[in-house]
Amino acid sequence: MIILSHKIQIKNPTVKQEQYFRQACGTSRFAYNWGLEEWKKQYELGLKPTAFQIKKSFNAIKLLEFPWVFNVTKCAAEQAFINLGTAFNRLFNGRGKYPRFKKKGQHDSFYLSNDQFKITENQFKIPKLGWVSVTETLRFSGKILSATVSRAANKWFVSIQVQMETTAIKVSENQADTVGVDLGIKNLATLSNGETTEGSKPLKKLSRRLARIQRHTQKCTKGSKRYNRQKMKIARLHYRICCIRQDGLHKLTHRLCQDFKIICLEDLNVKGMMKNHKLAKAISDMGFYEFKRQLEYKSSLFGNWISSVDRWF
Repeated sequence: MIILSHKIQIKNPTVKQEQYFRQACGTSRFAYNWGLEEWKKQYELGLKPTAFQIKKSFNAIKLLEFPWVFNVTKCAAEQAFINLGTAFNRLFNGRGKYPRFKKKGQHDSFYLSNDQFKITENQFKIPKLGWVSVTETLRFSGKILSATVSRAANKWFVSIQVQMETTAIKVSENQADTVGVDLGIKNLATLSNGETTEGSKPLKKLSRRLARIQRHTQKCTKGSKRYNRQKMKIARLHYRICCIRQDGLHKLTHRLCQDFKIICLEDLNVKGMMKNHKLAKAISDMGFYEFKRQLEYKSSLFGNWISSVDRWF
């Protein structure tokens, strides 16, 4: 079994729909910040708080103190405490830093469990809102687990999580046995058969435009309408850079999984390489980690075998 997510853009949300999305994101953010503050207070008193206890305390007072949380789906607040517990588990396991308070306008999103929404060919239904149009149909078939509504560059998206069978899909008739992939900064991938693939390098190509917009933003009064417009221009350009990079990586990883049975990939220490300030920008622009992540999950669908080779081999 494998779990995949299909991220679909919401088509022209109405004023009412966008207001609901913003309120649900605000509810999720408030619940997370309230839980984090409560966690700190209990810890200072010598207690050992848990996400379940804090969620129980919130539910006991929300009807009197925070009645507006009932205007949106109940999942918006409930999932925030689960996320808070996950964040502290990562801290205790040494895989993350101490959780920080969420800010308005940064990574706005809210969660929906599979019993809280319905989806058809080009619409999905949210509690206390109704049907919302989307731009695509769900491309994966399987058990729908959950959905997450998020915002990026003033566009709203719904990411639907589906559990699928790990059965091999159609591959190339002339599929070769083995290929070695060497990642680099000049060329994203150099294959053992001599073929090279140049990286899209969207940040490098659009860096001058990004710098110009950022300079104009610095001259604006913070909080003014012009300042907010310039910030939105920056967000849209970053979103475009991300889309260009993802498009190139998806095309390359799909072709590798379709054309080769065994893919040998060097085991790079990307985190250590990012500490080199002379290479960090170029490495992040290529997307080494995302390249490996896509290969790993696509290999389950295509039936490939990924071999990790020592970087000094």
